[in-house]
Amino acid sequence: MTMRRLLRDNGLGLFFLLLFLLTLAGQSVAGYFRQLEELAEHGQAATGFVAFVLSSDFIVDVAENWQSEFLQFFLFIAATVWLVQRGSPESKKPGSEGLESDADQLVGEHAPDDAPAWAKASGWRRAVYGNSLLIVMGAVFVLSWTVQSMAGTIVAGEEAAMHGMTAPSWGEYVVSADFWDRTLQNWQSEFLAVGTMVAFSIYLRQRGSAESKPVGAPHNVSAVESE
Repeated sequence: MTMRRLLRDNGLGLFFLLLFLLTLAGQSVAGYFRQLEELAEHGQAATGFVAFVLSSDFIVDVAENWQSEFLQFFLFIAATVWLVQRGSPESKKPGSEGLESDADQLVGEHAPDDAPAWAKASGWRRAVYGNSLLIVMGAVFVLSWTVQSMAGTIVAGEEAAMHGMTAPSWGEYVVSADFWDRTLQNWQSEFLAVGTMVAFSIYLRQRGSAESKPVGAPHNVSAVESE
């Protein structure tokens, strides 16, 4: 496979990987200079850039965003199994709710020759593979939420020490107003984004996008029905 074909066939994934790395780097630099300003205001010595990137202050901000993103996709994937939105390309057509038949899902005896091996298998392997996307999304959400809560506990402890107060335990922090204020700010924005995408895609179009119905498709049919 030539490099040109590799880039073409994986352009979407590589594009967002590049954006992720650039914005993560930008966040680390901006956050570092913000911390330097705060330390200078309090007459404290500056820290190194690497120390900042490895600090709980930076980690909690990163993990906070990650867990909300993966929660969004976890819930969206699960919801689209059983719920539909007529006219949205983000939804199956009404009447197709549920897990669908083995023939529809191309598993077991209905699997083509080039199907993944576990799609051809039976029992627990097919069950695991048939839900693997939801499993991984859920696992990453739980992991990033845990990292956020642990790093946040350390940050809260540092802030408490600065004011001569007792540092909260992990259990106390995860039920605190500060933790849920930070968490719910991210969750509500993710749910708003998904909801508006589902609704807007009923009536609005983007020619050539896989996330849009064909430009001339009626409002009340999904992309699947219009094919």
